[in-house]
Amino acid sequence: MTAAGSVPPDGPPQGGAAAFDGKAFVRGLSTAPGVYRMHAADDSVLYVGKAGALKKRVASYFSASPKSPRTTAMLAQVARMEVTVTRTEAEALLLENQLIKSLKPRYNVLLRDDKSYPYILLTREDAPRIAMHRGPQTVPGNYYGPYPGVMAVRETLNLLHKLFKLRSCEDSVYRNRTRPCLQYQIGRCSAPCVGFVEQAEYDDAVRRVRLFLEGRSDQLVDELAAGMEAASQALAFERAARLRDTLASLRSMQARQYVDGRAADLDVLAIAMEGTHACVLLLAFRDGRNFGTRAFFPKTNGVDEPAEVLAAFVSQYYTGQVPPQEIVLDRAIEDIDLLQEAFSLQAGRKVVIKPSVRGERAGYLDMARRNAVQQLATMLGSQAAQAARAESLRALLGLAAPARRIECFDISHTMGEATVASCVVFDAEGPVRGQYRRYNIAGIEPGDDYAAMHQVLSRRFRRAADSTPGEGDGPVLPDVLLIDGGGGQVAQANAVLGELGIQGVTVVGVAKGEARKAGHETLLLPDGRELQPGAASPGLQLVQQVRDEAHRFAITGHRGRRQKARSTSRLEDIPGIGPRRRASLLKHFGGLGGLRAAGVAEIARVEGVNQALAERIYATLHGLDAPAPGAKATRDP
Repeated sequence: MTAAGSVPPDGPPQGGAAAFDGKAFVRGLSTAPGVYRMHAADDSVLYVGKAGALKKRVASYFSASPKSPRTTAMLAQVARMEVTVTRTEAEALLLENQLIKSLKPRYNVLLRDDKSYPYILLTREDAPRIAMHRGPQTVPGNYYGPYPGVMAVRETLNLLHKLFKLRSCEDSVYRNRTRPCLQYQIGRCSAPCVGFVEQAEYDDAVRRVRLFLEGRSDQLVDELAAGMEAASQALAFERAARLRDTLASLRSMQARQYVDGRAADLDVLAIAMEGTHACVLLLAFRDGRNFGTRAFFPKTNGVDEPAEVLAAFVSQYYTGQVPPQEIVLDRAIEDIDLLQEAFSLQAGRKVVIKPSVRGERAGYLDMARRNAVQQLATMLGSQAAQAARAESLRALLGLAAPARRIECFDISHTMGEATVASCVVFDAEGPVRGQYRRYNIAGIEPGDDYAAMHQVLSRRFRRAADSTPGEGDGPVLPDVLLIDGGGGQVAQANAVLGELGIQGVTVVGVAKGEARKAGHETLLLPDGRELQPGAASPGLQLVQQVRDEAHRFAITGHRGRRQKARSTSRLEDIPGIGPRRRASLLKHFGGLGGLRAAGVAEIARVEGVNQALAERIYATLHGLDAPAPGAKATRDP
């Protein structure tokens, strides 16, 4: 149930600011648990909070008790409030965090992270593959994680490939294999693509991988030991030897990575703060294995109490994923009992939060504290250097103030193939990866960089020209627009901005220096001047950082698009070619390359392929006009 309160019908008082009558609003509230939201006059969300008793909690904001300057400033902006009643306080906690993540209120502590967490994906198919996965979980299968970092995922995958030999290749590669790949040769895959392993044996390996990833390694060890004994008694000594080696590897890993003599499932969290800058350091263990550390830098929005920031982090971080059995904190926080209840309901098992520990866990907590301090110092130093570079760039370009938003565009292709344009965004704190964009370029002459630049800039700035000023997060237009290229590319940028009537954007070309050496770049300024600041210039270093990031982002997208086009079998698009005929053709010719080199007559000799179908295959693979199905066959080319 949701209730709302707004400005009294008498209208705002003189001075134009709407006065919200908080005490009148509180009189209509119940003592039920729920979530409250404070809105400003422009309807933006100022704050989202939870309460075990809505009436009591909201009333505390409008009482005569002393309040911090931050809270006073927030209440002065409130124009209306809304509440949502929940059945329990645990439900209120979950709803609060969902709303904070979606609404990003101005006065809440916000968990910021530019990257999605890495998972291990075990697909759901006849021969499941195992691989690292980021992003939306749209591929059918089981997802294990999240892991705190990519290195932990790679180490785990490396171990699993050695022990259980599951495939890692994409389906497009798997379907078109006619002989085993290098992974089979080095003992990291059992080659299900060519039938070198029985289906029952592969299924058994998949089941054991699931046991390992679900934290049931003790059960897996017992099963492997029993299987080794059974194989020995059946005189299957080769199989017994393989199981013995797998068992030894697992036991060796367990001996190295137990915590307090047992397979722990815990996270250790410590916070370091300087002013309103915070770093939360996460040290993760799963099934006794150390998954490494990950540093987070929450947006505190003026909060300077470490316990309050840590409480907000714990609440937001674990409501988005399954928490471990034990969470160790470097200090006490509010609502520990409530958080334990909510996390236990979410995980389907008991979750314990400990703000005070001894023994080996205290050692891990001390290590997390020291790392949090170090990471925070590194971040603050990086921000100071970033501010110095931004000021230097302001002086170079003659701007009135340092650029709040810088965008850079780059084009990447291979001789005109799979052209991709990138747009990266930097603000005063560095890269804003959530606003990076890639554009697939089409409808131009292959290799025409000028046309590609014109197309991508038109697509990007047409939306900005049509949007309402102030829409979305941050400024709609950049203060500085960097173009990776010379005068031709800069001319295209100026032409696009002129066509769309966009003003106030400083366009700067970044031309490569002699022998393409870093530090020798030439900046093409809007007034026609050319600058060569030199490698020691902090302003040029910032330009290089943004330009290199745009180049990296563009070439990564180009390689992915090119690989997808090259690895996708064009046979799948030909009418009359199903899985059996495709497999027969690839097996007969040893792959797509052999099929492409064959003539129509040779293709027609494959079982199930007639002359007309052979002509369609040949035409499709060579970029010719393919005859329609049912058309009369012609001679062999």
